[in-house]
Parts: sequence; structure tokens; C-alpha cells
Amino acid sequence: MRWLVTGAGGMLGTDLVGRLTAAGHDVRALRREQLDVTDPEAVGRTVRDVDVVVNCAAWTAVDDAEDQEGAAFELNAVAPQLLARAARAAGARIVQVSTDYVFDGHADAPYDEVAALAPRSAYGRTKAAGEWGVRAEHDDHLVVRTAWLYGAHGSCFPRTMAKLAAERPELQVVADQVGQPTWTVDVADLIVRLVEARAPSGTYHATSSGQVSWHGFTREIVASLGKDPQMVKKTTSDAFVRPAPRPSFSVLGHAALERIGVAPIGDWAARWREAAPVVLGASRAAAT
Repeated sequence: MRWLVTGAGGMLGTDLVGRLTAAGHDVRALRREQLDVTDPEAVGRTVRDVDVVVNCAAWTAVDDAEDQEGAAFELNAVAPQLLARAARAAGARIVQVSTDYVFDGHADAPYDEVAALAPRSAYGRTKAAGEWGVRAEHDDHLVVRTAWLYGAHGSCFPRTMAKLAAERPELQVVADQVGQPTWTVDVADLIVRLVEARAPSGTYHATSSGQVSWHGFTREIVASLGKDPQMVKKTTSDAFVRPAPRPSFSVLGHAALERIGVAPIGDWAARWREAAPVVLGASRAAAT
């Protein structure tokens, strides 16, 4: 099977390319500087002779998008539609990576895959538009939503907290935002499993099972460093006002995966224990 991965230099893209290569797939990995995904002619020339296109390219600077929504829209909405159009012309399946930010974040039960979209930020609006563009352009699509991503190949919450834990005697972390910390290795694996299973076109959620607050997750991160979790103190979102509103509830359901017999990603805490040595790397070694 021949794969094309855009945004291959990012945290998820790097792990996806690694997963595909290890499995012996023919994969063409393109970084941002190698393909302008907002250029229709460049996209059309590139998406040829492949079976699957996975779009990992995205504007992920959530706060910056509030002031630069037009630029974010180009990358998060226009580009996916162009890639879907080119994939349709090439007879390839497209996988679009999306986000929990397409929801309002006010639920009290896991969001179903078909729950109404109600983004509250520019980032969420542009990603929701990207989903719409892919669905409108190409019937053979998989929209894969994820959230609270961390990995070894980019900036992420666990690495930031590890750095702060080495510098400070105490950490203040919000306890009123709940979600599913998710390892990019697991998202990459699920994308491959969905394609290999010939999953029906539609929307799927690629997040860990279970749920936890940022405070609870940070306690686990600190414990992985060999430090006392009691150094992590609770605070509220009001103490960390940001330009873009953060969802208070980012838990996604996995019913669509279960219906087609594809196993969801495992419990977030178990997956973190396996991921921690890889993700924290030098930070973990230094702490011990």
C-alpha cells in the first residue's frame, strides 16, 4: 500500500511515518517546506500514484489563531479540501486529522462522533471547516479526531511540565479541564489499523480511554520523574486566561470504533506509563 503523509515533520507525522516504515509500507513523507498544502497546483501534482493520503499538516497555535484566523483557515480548512479533491482524482482514500476543539467543551458525557459541532475558538472553527471540506469533496474519507496529544518529537504538555518541575518547588495546574492524554504513537497506530481494516468512511475518535484533569495528568508526569506528586497543586482556569477559550470537557467517545470491531486506544494512565520513558527522555534521566 502506498501512503502519502503531509505534515510529516510534526509530532504525529513523525510517529506515523515511523509506524508505516516499520510495517514495510511504501510511504512518501512530506514536510511543510517540501509541499505547500495550500497550493492547488502543487497538491495536484503531488497526490498521484498513492493509495492513502494522511493529512497531518495543521495550524496548531491555538492562541495565535484568534488574531490570524484567515491564515489558520488556509491551513486547517482550505488545504484539507484541496488534498481531498486531489485524493479523489487519484482514487486514493484520505485521512484528515481533526480535534476535540470542534465541540463546545461543555458536555458532561463523552462526545459522540456525530455530536453537533459548536467550536468556540478560531482554531476550532477552522478545523471544523476542514472536516466539512473533506466530507464535501471526497466520499472515501476518514476524519480522525484526537486531543491532548503528547509525543517524543515536538513540544508537548508532559515535556513542559517536566522542565518546570526541575525548576520549581511547586506547580499550579488547572483541575477544571478534563480530557484524555493521548500518545502520538497510539494515534499513528490507530490510523494504520483503520485503513488496514478498510473502515467505512466516516468519523472516528483517536483518544485514549478514560479521563483525567490536567492536574491529575501532571501528578502522573511528576511521578514518572521520580518526584513527589504532592508538589502539583490545584488551580482553576481563571488563573490562566488565554486568548482562545479552552474546552472544560474534552472527552471523546469511541462508539464508532467499537461498532466496526477496531479496538480503541487503551486507558490513558497505562499508555502514559509506557510512553513516559520515550517522551520524557533526558528529563526523566536527569531527574533520577
